[in-house]
Amino acid sequence: MIFTYKEKSEPIEILLAEDNLADRRLTEKAFKKCKILNNVHSVKNGREAIEFLNKEGEFSDAPYPDLILLDIRMPEKDGLQVLEEIKNDPRFKRIPVIMLTSSEAEEDILRSYNLNANAYITKPVDYKGLLEIVNMLEEFWFTIVKLPPIDNGNGGVEN
Repeated sequence: MIFTYKEKSEPIEILLAEDNLADRRLTEKAFKKCKILNNVHSVKNGREAIEFLNKEGEFSDAPYPDLILLDIRMPEKDGLQVLEEIKNDPRFKRIPVIMLTSSEAEEDILRSYNLNANAYITKPVDYKGLLEIVNMLEEFWFTIVKLPPIDNGNGGVEN
């Protein structure tokens, strides 16, 4: 079965993997202010991010995300491990993954891009900065860029 990319009237599904509750809430708040209809699905660690993608346990009804935002430093499974799993899985490798992290370490930046991250953004220190980043993400990823459909692993594509 083949699905086309979403109509503009459908919400954009965003998976946010972030262990810091305050950062999760600020990011969710910033996305609520977006012009584009979106649903932010938050998980608190890398293990839950993989469960969400695989529709396991409490995430059995989870939608396929159109965009994934990953923190690097998370418990149980860090963002780089999650990124590697995503980009090695034919069902998920086309989903844009943005590393949204406080790390400015060159090794984290290089490793992220070597693992095929689509972008690396250092978290701003305040809400206004985060709101600016969310507006730029919205403009670029959902207005300018044409995203590919997601491969469902069965020869078709989903979104």
